[in-house]
Amino acid sequence: MKNHETVFSKGYGLSDIENNHMMQPERTIMEWGSISKLFVWVAAMQMVEQAELDLNEDIQTYLPDDFLTKLSYDEPITMLHLMNHNSGFEENIFDLGFASADRVTSLEQGLQLAEPHQVYKPGQVVAYSNYSTSLAAYIIERITDEPFYEYVQKNILEPLNMKQTIIHPTFNGQENLLENKAKGYVLSSPEHFVESDWYYMSMYPSGGVNGTAEDLSIFANALLSKEGEISPLFTKEETLETLLSQSYSANEHVSGIAHGLWEYAGDSRGVTHGGNTTSFSSNLHLVPEEEFAVIVLTNQAGEMDINYGLTALLVGESEPQAAVEDLPNTEELEGSFLAARRPHHSFISLYFFLMPYQVKPIQENEIEINYAGFTANYVQTSPYVYEMSHGDTIFYPMKQLSFQVENGKVQQISTSISDYLPLPAGKTTPILNAYMVLAIVCVLYFLVAPLILVIKAIINKMKKRRSSQISIWHAVLVVCGTATLVNIIVLVIRMLSSYDRAYAEVAPQILLNGFFSVIALLSMAFMAWRWPKSRLLIIQKITYSITISMTVLLITLLLIWGFYG
Repeated sequence: MKNHETVFSKGYGLSDIENNHMMQPERTIMEWGSISKLFVWVAAMQMVEQAELDLNEDIQTYLPDDFLTKLSYDEPITMLHLMNHNSGFEENIFDLGFASADRVTSLEQGLQLAEPHQVYKPGQVVAYSNYSTSLAAYIIERITDEPFYEYVQKNILEPLNMKQTIIHPTFNGQENLLENKAKGYVLSSPEHFVESDWYYMSMYPSGGVNGTAEDLSIFANALLSKEGEISPLFTKEETLETLLSQSYSANEHVSGIAHGLWEYAGDSRGVTHGGNTTSFSSNLHLVPEEEFAVIVLTNQAGEMDINYGLTALLVGESEPQAAVEDLPNTEELEGSFLAARRPHHSFISLYFFLMPYQVKPIQENEIEINYAGFTANYVQTSPYVYEMSHGDTIFYPMKQLSFQVENGKVQQISTSISDYLPLPAGKTTPILNAYMVLAIVCVLYFLVAPLILVIKAIINKMKKRRSSQISIWHAVLVVCGTATLVNIIVLVIRMLSSYDRAYAEVAPQILLNGFFSVIALLSMAFMAWRWPKSRLLIIQKITYSITISMTVLLITLLLIWGFYG
């Protein structure tokens, strides 16, 4: 789009492989994913215009008493913190999205069910948060005294005549749009796509909007102001200007956040937002001063090259140039870091430690970033500020990095989307390596020990030997350890097959871990009680001691990595 006119609109490929339905920008309904968040921020600015909302007011003012129960800091959270994704909430992947519409609850219930812990002080760390956005939408519900989807329908979709867009999480009242909804796919191997589930959300303001590409272009047009004209979304010209202006940046030399949109350093300043669901991915990019926009909607999970690579070519990007002045040594930046956007109180946290964000000096003023097997090179353009020179498209949303360094150590790496932090105390690289070795030893023991018990039982039966009570409890201890490992393996497989799960789906397995551990502790207590009264051979004492040690180690590892809740 240029100067408020669509200059190119085209569908490629299939919206339904099985039935050979072609993509049609004016007709095919797609999941917009997190582009949906822009409706929340537009609604919030509409509330500001009406003096119903103060972006700097404590959000507790607008919420029911004791609505948030897991806050850790006295500092207030404001709407601006929610917009900037620096309210301090940890990531919680459970109960966000479902494969079935019948799992959807009200927005209020969804927020209460999926409430995360606050793990950072408000304003200090950017950690992209679906919960924050949905909480902002709930505040708008409280102000307007109507469901958020009804507010958006009346105050955004209808005024813009967006008839092919639905924000209701289950399409209620507009089921006819389902007839034109594309099927979503996951690329399983080159040229081979597997159909995936549609995405339903109780916290739908974060990513539940469905619509056509051409409807999204109408919305984009309303966010590109014409000189001297007021956007149809607002009553004041300055409201749109405020929405698109910078609201947070970690460094004056890097792009930041514009009230919920990400700033983009191209040939001209851009603001952008992408979206991903189980099987759809998208990108909306605005260049306000050029009255230019690019919209890409795909029915492929995790697509990056078109969404970001093509968009970058269209909006233009400048080549980073190292500054002439003396710049800090890149050697002090080397290390492993974790995304601030991660769970802290769940076994899912282990996943992030297995894929650290690694910084490696390459040469003077140049570093290499390695993350999840992808790499990119960055050039230092001003003190502790780096711009991407080349690399995988996965890094396109974070083309600029700002390092906060104190006493020669990196304290924080900031990007406009999410910050990265040093490995926490107690989980540094040497300690993590030690945990890995201990875990491997533990797993091997509880895989081999049951086989030895079976062989021993067969021999005892052949020789007609009776098992002692302490040996029976030892066998129970081994079985509990092995059963726990099997339970965890099944849990991991289930999570890898589909991360969009309700906590209720995994809770039985979490409880099983606790059950097996309680039985194991009782077994160890009984063995300790019987030990002095039993005439044990040296080999038995060694075997029992090893099993007890391995069980204690297993329980300790489960506690450390959150496998009990």
